[in-house]
Amino acid sequence: MSADETPSAGTPAHDSYDAVVVGGGHNGLVAAAYLARAGQSVLVLERLGATGGAAVSTRPFDGIDARLSRYSYLVSLLPQKIVQELGLGFAVRKRTVSSYTPAVRGGRSTGLLVGGEGTRESFTALTGDGREYEAWQRFQGMTRRVAERVFPTLTEPLPSREDLRARLDDADAWRALFEEPIGVAVEENFADDLVRGVVLTDALIGTFADAHDPSLIQNRCFLYHVIGNSTGDWDVPVGGMGALTDALADAARAAGAEIRVLHEATRIETDGNRRAEVTVRSPDGERVVGARRVLVNASPQALAALLGDEPPAPAEGAQLKVNMLLTRLPKLRDRSVDPHRAFAGTFHIAEGYGQLATAYREAAAGRPPTAPPSEIYCHSLADPSILGPGLASRGYQTLTLFGLHTPARLFAADNETTRDALLGATLAELDAHLEEPITDCLALDGDGRPCIEAKTPVDLERELRLPGGHIFHRDLSFPYATGETGRWGVETAHANVLLCGAGAVRGGGVSGVPGHNAAMAALGR
Repeated sequence: MSADETPSAGTPAHDSYDAVVVGGGHNGLVAAAYLARAGQSVLVLERLGATGGAAVSTRPFDGIDARLSRYSYLVSLLPQKIVQELGLGFAVRKRTVSSYTPAVRGGRSTGLLVGGEGTRESFTALTGDGREYEAWQRFQGMTRRVAERVFPTLTEPLPSREDLRARLDDADAWRALFEEPIGVAVEENFADDLVRGVVLTDALIGTFADAHDPSLIQNRCFLYHVIGNSTGDWDVPVGGMGALTDALADAARAAGAEIRVLHEATRIETDGNRRAEVTVRSPDGERVVGARRVLVNASPQALAALLGDEPPAPAEGAQLKVNMLLTRLPKLRDRSVDPHRAFAGTFHIAEGYGQLATAYREAAAGRPPTAPPSEIYCHSLADPSILGPGLASRGYQTLTLFGLHTPARLFAADNETTRDALLGATLAELDAHLEEPITDCLALDGDGRPCIEAKTPVDLERELRLPGGHIFHRDLSFPYATGETGRWGVETAHANVLLCGAGAVRGGGVSGVPGHNAAMAALGR
């Protein structure tokens, strides 16, 4: 069943369940599958007409047979443990290139290609010697060791800060990632501005911060971007992101969970321990469903609203998401690299270290960045199955662009005008490295319109109820216990109400980790 078909809109079969899961995004489906497999009666309530939340595949362009991962688009943090334990029919593919970053040096178009054959030579050609490549190797070795030791803890009860530090057993890595702003480590290890920028981007994706922010919010973002599955690899979901949530929904149903779409939870009342009641609005009217436990796969703000509690401080997203369908990949001004190789990984645009700092300062002052930083990836190069046979045979390709340092505040006064202006400026930065404008490569939909769409934080809040358009629901946390966390990082002030969305500790990204951990907490494991 595809993510844009209706799984089930019927009335819940019972008046009471062991667990009610509010929200049918990927984390809610993970939790439902685990609980149902443990023999519990489970009801999933989804307000939209299909499950999946932000992890869906859709056909955004009228009359075009291309199913794009419209919001979330790559997989890194989803543990194979969850895939295997739930028996998911889901696969990923490795990208042949990690990244390509175009540059102009001495008036000549060049670039840095990372991953696979030619990486050392690319570093040497860009920087003039092998020192930056050797520094890159050392730094990547450090983050790989961190990944191998930290990632397995994400699906275990929260370790203390001291226990995690002991498990890491690397004082330099701990200082670089957990104690000092990541900008210190970047500047200590690398000299080239472009190389520094490529490293720093992992600290900024979905996070609005400077390299030296004393809050270390950028460090937390960096950590989650480099530890996935103990390798840090960002993989392509075969069939698009909707293939994952379809598989999760199938697994939950197969285990006995009921899934009801077009059913919105509007209120949770709980005795704080053994009994809760969920008020549900559906096309058939309003009813109350009882539960021993309620797992909320929504933002902390939504959880507070459901409980009638004081909401936490507002979050603010800071990204521009752009989906495109091309008739062909554009030619590059750097003739030393084939476009099919350059776009096979992450294609960095205007993401030099100095450029990122300038863009942050401009946006923090309330001005759209003059040179908006962004990065692109081409799903269809690794997985052409998302394209209809006619498109794939004619060489069509998809591009996903993720813009940085575009906080929601920039769009508050006039979302549409600011969106159009920022999109134009972002594409201009890309065009500076192409032999032809990217707009010349855009396919046309059934009505003759260019196949391109852009989503701002304001759009994401309206469409998905992401608070402030924040893709992680709120700022990420370090993956260890504090005085405010419970045993699994999903607990709330009410013993029988758990937060299983991205706003949980160790949430953020398409991981299923909060869903797994909420299920484990509910089962007392």
